[in-house]
Amino acid sequence: MSDARCKGPTGRRDTAAFAITPPQIVGPFYPIRERPDLASDLARPLGSAAEAQGQLIYVRGRVLTSSGEPVSHALIDVWQANAAGKYRHPSDMNPAPLDPNFKGFARLTADASGGYSFRTIKPGRYPTPEGEIRPPHIHLTVEGRFDRLVTQLYFAGEAENLIDRWLNAAPHPDRLIVKLQEPPPHLEKHAMIAHFDIVLASG
Repeated sequence: MSDARCKGPTGRRDTAAFAITPPQIVGPFYPIRERPDLASDLARPLGSAAEAQGQLIYVRGRVLTSSGEPVSHALIDVWQANAAGKYRHPSDMNPAPLDPNFKGFARLTADASGGYSFRTIKPGRYPTPEGEIRPPHIHLTVEGRFDRLVTQLYFAGEAENLIDRWLNAAPHPDRLIVKLQEPPPHLEKHAMIAHFDIVLASG
C-alpha cells in the first residue's frame, strides 16, 4: 500500500480520511512455540554474521488510524516463510528446506510517530494442502491501544496474486500489495524497499 489516503470526489487526496488496511487470516503457521526475536532484522540471526538466503528487503511504513493520527508504540508481530517457501513450524509439510539462518518470526514496536521498519528477505511461494500455490506474503499482527489487526503484505507482479483466494477475498486487495523499490544510497545496493502503511480503525 504505497499511499493509504483515499481520493475525494474531486480526485484530490483527502488527508482526513485513510483507508483501513483489510484484515487477513492468521493462517496455520503462526509460531506459537517460538519466542520472537526482539529485533528488526529477520535476515540475520542474533549474534551471527551469517545472512539468510534470498532477496534482501526492508519493509517500512507507519501505523495510523483512519483519521490519519499516528498509533504510537503499536506492537507488531511479523512471521513469514523463507525464500524457499518454508515456515519454521511443525505443521508445515512443505518439503522445501529450512534456512538455518532464517527464523522468520520477530516482534517490534512502532516509534512515537507510528513508524516501523524491519529487515528481512522476500518469502517464497509455496503449495497448500489443497494444491493451490500461495503467492509470496508476509504476515503481520498489529496492536494499537484499542484495535488489533491481522493482515498480510503481498508483492506486486506475482502471478498468484490474481488467483489467491485469501488475497482476493479482501474488500480492497490492492491495499495489501506493495511494489518493491530501489534502495536509498545508505542501504545495501542489492536490497529493495517495500513501503507499507498500516491503517487501523482506531488507535
